[in-house]
Amino acid sequence: MAQNSRTLYRFFQSPPLHSSYMSTVLCRARLYSHSKFLEIAVDAAKKAGEVIREGFYQTKHVEHKGQVDLVTETDKACEDLIFNHLKQHFPDHKFIGEETTAAYGVSELTDEPTWIVDPLDGTTNFVHGFPFVCVSIGLTIGKVPVVGVVFNPIMNELFTGISGEGAFLNGNPIKVSSQSELVKALLCAEAGTKRDKATLDATTNRINNLLAKVRSIRMCGSCALDLCGVACGRIDLFYEVGFGGPWDVAGAAVIVKEAGGSVFDPSGGEFDITAQRVAATNYELKSLFIKALQESE
Repeated sequence: MAQNSRTLYRFFQSPPLHSSYMSTVLCRARLYSHSKFLEIAVDAAKKAGEVIREGFYQTKHVEHKGQVDLVTETDKACEDLIFNHLKQHFPDHKFIGEETTAAYGVSELTDEPTWIVDPLDGTTNFVHGFPFVCVSIGLTIGKVPVVGVVFNPIMNELFTGISGEGAFLNGNPIKVSSQSELVKALLCAEAGTKRDKATLDATTNRINNLLAKVRSIRMCGSCALDLCGVACGRIDLFYEVGFGGPWDVAGAAVIVKEAGGSVFDPSGGEFDITAQRVAATNYELKSLFIKALQESE
């Protein structure tokens, strides 16, 4: 009960919720701590990771969701596997997944405990045999991410985080970088999936402006893993505008925050999990990064 009491104390530091909902959460918390949520999410991620690892070295059957946005049978199989596993343990929770959303329309995020899943973030990398792919699982309560799991089965890297309890890579604590000079910082960004001229011009202009202010730029092809790169200090700065949806950030946002970093809107405003806009860095670079992003618009 002591662990559950600490979990409840941390949870109720979040924005206030309706009393009826809070009563429901209290009942559930008596049965499950956040660490139990994490344990079951890790099991689901590892099961999906086995499917990804097997498919990574085989011929892929690829479909197009957009001009350059791809989906494979592995994406769909992994989402089914993850949701089935989670539903066995949490049948009254809500679920939002990239592939089900793509097929049936946008799912609304509510205050209810909600699992948000990208079964294979970095599908283009997966298709090309580039090993920067992952399973991303996040749990939100009151629309706030509280548990995050990001697993790269090809590189065997498991990132985890629980709100208020730290962030870890393969069980070892991780922290964001201590870099405080923009000119010495490594920036990671993504170009997104839109290829119309206006979007491409805005994207390349922003990158050109930022490249003059940082040490170098990388595009690695997975929003979730980019954020985890910030969390473990490999990357100092990250931003992306126009990514797929909340499944790209729900898990990794927890991990960055628990690693001592900041996740926010590229404009400098508050991070909105549904806005398809994200930036992340340490607190030493945050104001400098926001200014650089604003000047690059």
